[in-house]
Amino acid sequence: MAEGFLRAMAGDRFDAMSAGSEETPLDPEAVAVMWESTHREVMAMSTIKDIVKGKYGEAALRVVKGQGNGCCGASALDGCDPITSDLYDAAQAGDLPEKAVAASLGCGNPTALAELKAGETVLDLGSGGGIDVLLSAKRVGPAGKAYGLDMTEEMLALAEENKRKSGLSNVEFLKGEIENIPLPDNSVDVIISNCVINLSGDKDRVMREAFRVLKPGGRFAVSDVVVRGEVPPEVRKSMELWAGCIAGALEEMDYVKLLAKAGFDAIDVEPTRIYGIEDARQLLTGQGLDVDTIAPLVQDKFMGAFVRAVKPAARL
Repeated sequence: MAEGFLRAMAGDRFDAMSAGSEETPLDPEAVAVMWESTHREVMAMSTIKDIVKGKYGEAALRVVKGQGNGCCGASALDGCDPITSDLYDAAQAGDLPEKAVAASLGCGNPTALAELKAGETVLDLGSGGGIDVLLSAKRVGPAGKAYGLDMTEEMLALAEENKRKSGLSNVEFLKGEIENIPLPDNSVDVIISNCVINLSGDKDRVMREAFRVLKPGGRFAVSDVVVRGEVPPEVRKSMELWAGCIAGALEEMDYVKLLAKAGFDAIDVEPTRIYGIEDARQLLTGQGLDVDTIAPLVQDKFMGAFVRAVKPAARL
């Protein structure tokens, strides 16, 4: 049982440890060390998930009450910040339910960059109040389909309300986690996401799941916060900044490596917005950190980016 758990959770590390002669038993001490390490990682991922779920549930309730969106970023999602501002133009926003726009917690506009085509099936990872799902549904038309996946009950309820108000029939919201997508293999043409993958505590699994559900030739087209260079450990350790899309952001080359490891080709990271020192001050304020010391250290290191990749086409 322990071996099965370790293989499931530790993956490559377990395989490397157990490689060698079939007659050579696993070292009990090494297994114990790995068990403890893996247990800590599982507990950390559970803590991250609980914090993210709580913060975004609160954000959805604020929208319902007309108290604003509690943006992804500064002050534990209590106020708008550089990450979430000015993402959708007036034409897009004006054509959607007000609460769908108000609940937008992203860092980009993936639907404007994903080149969606009529008849395609689209999946939005971490769909929140549904703005990108509704925009996608309009782009793919009645012959297409737009799925939204979210783990937060409050966001799903808000998304269903926005779907009803939109009048769109080619939309479906699913409850679940982006590490375990509740769709079959090879079922989606395009995966989009808006500042959500950085929130996951198991990004390697997210990439593998995205690859699994995409059809051969399918496209990965997400907006996310990405890091260039080293980030102070105080920032990485902040759970509030993790929920605010900052502490969990991947370094640019790590993002590329994870996508390649999952099997993707044609990987590209395109910066869409670089966050300067004043942005950094806003993001760090209220987090119990020395803003004057740390802000210059993260200046221009965080960026909103559009991340593209392609699942290779099936070989004949």
